[in-house]
Amino acid sequence: MTKIDGRSRKEAARQLEESLTRLQTDCIDLVQHHEVIRFEDPHRMFDEEGAQAALLEAREQGKLRYIGFTGHKDPRIHLHTLEIAREHGFHFDAVQMPLNVMDAHYRSFEKLVLPELVNDRIGVLGMKPLASGIILRAGTVSPLECLKYALRLPTSVVITGIDKLEYLDQACEAALTFHQMTDADVTELLSRTAQGAVRGEFEPFKTTSLFDATAMNPSWLGGEPERLQQLISE
Repeated sequence: MTKIDGRSRKEAARQLEESLTRLQTDCIDLVQHHEVIRFEDPHRMFDEEGAQAALLEAREQGKLRYIGFTGHKDPRIHLHTLEIAREHGFHFDAVQMPLNVMDAHYRSFEKLVLPELVNDRIGVLGMKPLASGIILRAGTVSPLECLKYALRLPTSVVITGIDKLEYLDQACEAALTFHQMTDADVTELLSRTAQGAVRGEFEPFKTTSLFDATAMNPSWLGGEPERLQQLISE
């Protein structure tokens, strides 16, 4: 799997070719539009000169199999993106989004987006189960509780950062000792995280620009459609 930031057809195609080269493959299983965090992003992606056109062409050429998108900002942007896709007659294969014990209380992807994905049979990639460890700073839940909460949800995969051997051991322990949580277990766990989650303080990817790589590097998105630039200049 890989992700592309490009919103224009030209930039998306360039980034895809770079990924194929770096991955040393002629076909990528899943390519995702990365960091869909603005309401205008899906409009740019699905424009006739947009990134989606590049991915559809690449799929026809056998360079990729499935298409998805990722985002961490607001579940309403995810729903908007799904709506724009439907308007263009396209069904996403996968969607990546934050799913964790804090998300359940604040701008919740779990409550707003997850049911729609399950209903539409779209693959769910749950990310940020510990929010890069930031959730743990609230002092209300353990790493294993965070991982097991994410694992209880109807996802295709739970993505957790593993940049230390101890984190790999931690992930293995969560999987090996996992058992489905009861409703009482979930209620008790969420009661501990409710107060800390109320303003999104421990999910700064929702409430700040600190995790917005494309905001810090706008050139990654590529240019706006030429016809729209001409329209504005006329």
